[in-house]
Amino acid sequence: MKAPAVICKAKPHKLFANCSMWPVVLVLLFLGLSAQAAEPPQVVVGIAPIHSLVAGVMAGVAEPQLLVRGNVSPHAYMLKPSQVRRLHRADLVVWVGESVESFLPRVLRNLSPTTQQIKLMDLPAMVLLSPREGGLWREQGEGDHEHHAEHHEHGSVDGHLWLDPQNARVIVAAVAARLSAIDAAHADQYQRNSHALLNRLEVLDAQLKRRLDGVQRVPYLVFHDAYHYLEARYGLNAIGSITVNPGRKPGARRISDIRQKVAASGARCIFSEPQFSASVTAVISDGFNVKTAVLDPMGAGLASGPELYFELMRNLAASLVGCLGHEGDSGH
Repeated sequence: MKAPAVICKAKPHKLFANCSMWPVVLVLLFLGLSAQAAEPPQVVVGIAPIHSLVAGVMAGVAEPQLLVRGNVSPHAYMLKPSQVRRLHRADLVVWVGESVESFLPRVLRNLSPTTQQIKLMDLPAMVLLSPREGGLWREQGEGDHEHHAEHHEHGSVDGHLWLDPQNARVIVAAVAARLSAIDAAHADQYQRNSHALLNRLEVLDAQLKRRLDGVQRVPYLVFHDAYHYLEARYGLNAIGSITVNPGRKPGARRISDIRQKVAASGARCIFSEPQFSASVTAVISDGFNVKTAVLDPMGAGLASGPELYFELMRNLAASLVGCLGHEGDSGH
């Protein structure tokens, strides 16, 4: 059967005067439109540990954009104009909540209704903990203060929820489901990535339990109350924090109270953080047989990307075991 003739009225001065070129042009046009339709969504994430998990879900498709790098505290962060523009172009914003990214709510209220958000504190399966009062705490039994998202007003939620690997699993599953709905063309890749991540997080959780088993009852002091989820998950014995508000230095009365607590408890270690000055830690530890070390809940100094979360959690365990364990302890 003879192929139908291609009707072509192009004039010689036009770009494609030869009728035989039109099938090629149509194919290229179709491929271009298909590529445009399959373009992955623009995703913006507030902080580095959450960005790492989102980047793992999106691996092989696209890279999410990070607002606050791990060497900067989000508690007093101010967005740059370029970051505000980036948020306005986003298809999806993933953030923890007001207690962590206090710089985000005002901007998010002004975004287009088509911009989707995942607020991690609102995820129904997320285990949330209450902030502890006063900075000097009684010893907690494992599971005290454990609640689910629906039981909290957001003002009474500790936002450092990523420091429990089981919460990280909730994050991965929620992000994969939302991205699959937004970007059906890459849904299979998101699901494959999420399944691999969920398995890795299960293995990480078991590794951390073994690593921290030998130091669970050893008392220590942290810079600010950022590790409640880690302590609850692995039964650790933090006795208090140097500061209630990480943006404000403790006064003389508070330093005196903390020193009394250190003396009475026999605390073995006082931890500072890389995002804040360690000078107060030195004042509190002066005169005591107590070690000092650094805990990093954000991933300062780590390269952003899918591996940051796993490195961050292993580094926390190594710092705890290194400072709380006696010489020769392996932490296993």
